[in-house]
Amino acid sequence: MTMLQHGSTQLLCLTASSGVPLFTRGAAKQLPFSVIGSLNGVHMFGGGQGVVLSSCETEGGGKVVWRVFQDSVMLIAVSGGEQGGACSSKEEQVRLQRLLDNVWSCMVLVLGQDELTNVKNVERLKRDLRSCFSLIDQLLEERQEGILGNLTHCADSLLPPNPTLLQEAVDGFAQAADSEFSCLIVHGRIAAATEKWWRLAPQEVVLLSGLLRSLSASGSVSCDYPVFLPQGSPTVAHRLLRFQLLPGADVCVLCGPTPSLHSAESGLVGRFWTPLVETLRDCLAVGERCLPGSVSLRPDVLALLLINRETRRSVSCVRTSTSHPIGDPLLPSKARCWELLKLFYIFSTTRYFNQEEILCVLPEDRAQRSNTEDFVLGFSHQPLQCYLVTEECKSYGIQTPQHQLFLLFPLSVPTFALRTVATKTLSDIVAATGF
Repeated sequence: MTMLQHGSTQLLCLTASSGVPLFTRGAAKQLPFSVIGSLNGVHMFGGGQGVVLSSCETEGGGKVVWRVFQDSVMLIAVSGGEQGGACSSKEEQVRLQRLLDNVWSCMVLVLGQDELTNVKNVERLKRDLRSCFSLIDQLLEERQEGILGNLTHCADSLLPPNPTLLQEAVDGFAQAADSEFSCLIVHGRIAAATEKWWRLAPQEVVLLSGLLRSLSASGSVSCDYPVFLPQGSPTVAHRLLRFQLLPGADVCVLCGPTPSLHSAESGLVGRFWTPLVETLRDCLAVGERCLPGSVSLRPDVLALLLINRETRRSVSCVRTSTSHPIGDPLLPSKARCWELLKLFYIFSTTRYFNQEEILCVLPEDRAQRSNTEDFVLGFSHQPLQCYLVTEECKSYGIQTPQHQLFLLFPLSVPTFALRTVATKTLSDIVAATGF
């Protein structure tokens, strides 16, 4: 879409029946109303002819993707162009489809499915949807460093140096709050959580983490927030109690009518977490690396994303310039490394690795499987490793029954050495952390 900046994405939300605009988010320069009307009109025209229009490309390299949810809300994602040389048009479509799925689930999380499917007052719905904007803007933030769960549907995690103490505190805190759902968030990532929290749908865990980051950014030290679980409880709200333990460390619990926010804050938070202040500080010290000091990474690893396929958790980090000359023009910047890591993940999971890592889970999305499987049909086996060499870096991916690992390397690393380094990196992290 030539009206948008290259790489930017704009999201449009309309009523499915009448095409009334509900909100527009993303991109500094918004699309004119006439263009929005045309995008809605061409989709409606196709529907009248028995054709489902899901996506199209523009002459300027942009892409438009449509989705209708529950015959009630239409979401349209408009991309101003591909995000980099490693991302093809088909992979960009996968990214946009995942975005629309996340945005709909975000709306259900905050407002509940009933309010979105039984629209009685459009103006009221417009006002209510404003409460979703901070979370939706997180989903649209293409350069959000360190947070990949919106794309992978795996919970962004931080591996603390003392996991046992934190796990016992989370479990005890949840039990005292008459709940089985609690988690500790450090630097926006999950450091510990109850077993039932991990049993929530992966997308729910990711969106709840995003909501907690948004609530933490608001500056409040505690809050009582109603939430709906898009898959587990889309029509009945639960209470999400969140408490700041230290700047950058928050604990939350998903519960029913009790306990009250005041009683939990005054009676439970101090009881379980005051004795662990130093442990929390040690956890905070792990920082953006997300890995404890017991894990030693080779200096030529620029960035990594490690996914545990069984638990649907992930850890990711981009190395600082401590082992490389500062300002080396041959190395991508930190922000660019995050972007390249996302692009390599999409590249690998749409072409080589298991498709469930990237496809949406709703029944109407099953038809999208054909969009990503054409390339894979040429193989008589399941690829387990892949690599990519570009003008900016070298990338290597490994898939095992339990893990997926994606790594970025400088161009100076010999291509023949990538497999050895990647295999050793995976074994070292798993051996040191049990992840």
